[in-house]
Amino acid sequence: MSNAKQFKALLFTKTAGWHHESLLEGVTAVRELADKHHFEVEWHEDSTRINDENLAQFQVIIFLSTTGNILNDEQRASMEKFIQSGKGFVGIHSASDTEYNWDWYGKLIGRRFKIHPLVQSAEVSIVDREFYGLELFSDTFLWTDEWYDFEPETVPNLNYLLTVDERSYDTHSDWGDNKTGNGMGQFHPLAWYHQFDGGRSFYTALGHLPAAYLDKRFQEHLYGGIYWAATGKKPLAPLDK
Repeated sequence: MSNAKQFKALLFTKTAGWHHESLLEGVTAVRELADKHHFEVEWHEDSTRINDENLAQFQVIIFLSTTGNILNDEQRASMEKFIQSGKGFVGIHSASDTEYNWDWYGKLIGRRFKIHPLVQSAEVSIVDREFYGLELFSDTFLWTDEWYDFEPETVPNLNYLLTVDERSYDTHSDWGDNKTGNGMGQFHPLAWYHQFDGGRSFYTALGHLPAAYLDKRFQEHLYGGIYWAATGKKPLAPLDK
């Protein structure tokens, strides 16, 4: 059919821990991206619908600010088969603070959340401008967010897209009970993508504040990841002059 949408995305926002104030703005932003870029999106928080039969209709699963352990063993197995069939995953913000006792998911997401300081402005830099969705950002730009520190890579060969300069903000975190942090050092990644277990995974740590989802630059950053995860298509090499 000529009016068929180019792909279908499952937007999943279930939380078993912190519930972000920005979730509804995030859902609205993804729905607006679906209208703008002619793809279909279905939003829910029902883990029972993470099953083989239901997932067959989608090309990409988006975990938007999910937290905690939200899937049982059967649902996890269905999601693994989904990725192994050549489909895609997108994790936004606290998707990295999700499913800590599921080793496969840790590898899918690439790095796990560790701790963060207070929300503040900092200088972000683009590492790879060739990836879709970064066209509206300057090479370096000021952004306000919750700057996650991450655990080491769970898999090799992550393709990094954004970093934050720790000289531009206060990296100190103290959550009590010996839970402290002080940044990640000279290289502090914020967004990346990689091929994994037959499929694709994209992650961005940005998106804590509701206002982020009103920013056209951030919206296109999200769509770049969604489009790649759903289709596997990457920017074409420039034509020879």
